[in-house]
Amino acid sequence: MELKNEAAANANGIKYKKNKEDRINIFITVLVILGAMLVLFPIFWMIRTSFMTNLEINTYPPALFPKKWLFSNYPEAMKTFKFLLYLKNTLSIVIPAIAGVIVTSCFAAYAFARLDFKFKSFWFSLVIGSMLMPGAITIIPIFIMWSKLGFTNSYVPLIVPAFLGGGAFNIFLIRQFMMTIPKELDEAATIDGAGHLQIIFGILLPLLKPVLISVGLFTFILYWNDLLGPVIYVNDQDKQTISQGLATFKGGFGTNWKSLMAASCLASVPAVILYLFGQKYFIEGIVLTGLKS
Repeated sequence: MELKNEAAANANGIKYKKNKEDRINIFITVLVILGAMLVLFPIFWMIRTSFMTNLEINTYPPALFPKKWLFSNYPEAMKTFKFLLYLKNTLSIVIPAIAGVIVTSCFAAYAFARLDFKFKSFWFSLVIGSMLMPGAITIIPIFIMWSKLGFTNSYVPLIVPAFLGGGAFNIFLIRQFMMTIPKELDEAATIDGAGHLQIIFGILLPLLKPVLISVGLFTFILYWNDLLGPVIYVNDQDKQTISQGLATFKGGFGTNWKSLMAASCLASVPAVILYLFGQKYFIEGIVLTGLKS
């Protein structure tokens, strides 16, 4: 009798625990769905607005869907928003910048993760601390420097800084990921006569693919959305980037919202496609970064 009571108690306990876990899972699922809706709603609103008239956009209360889907907004927007030209100009900046950031960040991260030198902790703290410095305070002196060098109205001031360190956050991200890779691989390669460059390119680089893709995606989004840099250094309309092209829809007498939203949809497509292809490595690179300090 006692064994039956004990078995019944255990069964009830397991059932209660399972029900509790089910309730927690449902609660978490609901939170995730609500969070996803909050993130996706602005995207939906942009797409929906791109098919409306300006009058319909400004009506109150706003309609959830347009009464008539105006696909003509996109050809109309393309008359002002020279998408292919802006795309070429933006990629002329983004692609070299990504290459520069990845290479220089990888070298700097290797030094902090693998090499031993004097005051290494101090220098690493200094690099991390540089993230706290507002970028706005360096705009004027850097602009004066590039002006004296004669590189205004060109992409040089936007590309070259990517080859001069790669950014503190990117260095930190790659360094943390590199710390999860056993040093025994380096030591074995050193015994075989490999140098630092051979270790980086022959051993570490293939293992760093997830975090390098993550850094590449971060850099792409940063340069793709950058408006301040091109506005400061690029004057010719034929050299303008996508962010500058989007700004042309805003004027002192009002904003052409339907064309702006249509152009914004077009400008978002490359970033969305790139993220869809790299999301697997992006998640892996971020998750594994904090496993070892």
